[in-house]
Amino acid sequence: MAKFFNTYFTVLLCTFLILFSLPLSLSDSSIHDLLRSKGLPPGLLPREVKSYTLLENGTLEVFLDGPCLTKFENRVYFDSVVRANLTYGSLIGVVGLSQEELFLWLPVKDIIVDDPRSGLILFDIGVAHKQLSLSLFEDPPSCKPQVQVPGRIMRGRRKVLRL
Repeated sequence: MAKFFNTYFTVLLCTFLILFSLPLSLSDSSIHDLLRSKGLPPGLLPREVKSYTLLENGTLEVFLDGPCLTKFENRVYFDSVVRANLTYGSLIGVVGLSQEELFLWLPVKDIIVDDPRSGLILFDIGVAHKQLSLSLFEDPPSCKPQVQVPGRIMRGRRKVLRL
């Protein structure tokens, strides 16, 4: 009988250790590891990500220390919160990310990797689709703090020139 309890206790202890260590390893996972596990390059989001939430329906919310500016091929602006629907190989319905194109700041709508072997990633910026090399996104970039998208006038701070 004592042998039965020792075996039972050992199995129970191992089960608890596995169950309690599993959530810790999942919560310690970085956003960059999550992107990689979903077929996306880790460098899509900057190093300055503070935290993120991923709901069961695929809704991803990424929280940064604050709005910031970085560069891939062109300059890119991240709001303090970036939202999208995460599926394998894509971020759909992106909110909080803008890319500079010919002196205009355009919101990024979708980010898609159709075929990783192609070495290309597709950015849907509404008026056009732009293909970039996946190699640009191998490492998370550093992002410089930025209050607003450069060139965009913030509401309520507009100065009117009167003649």
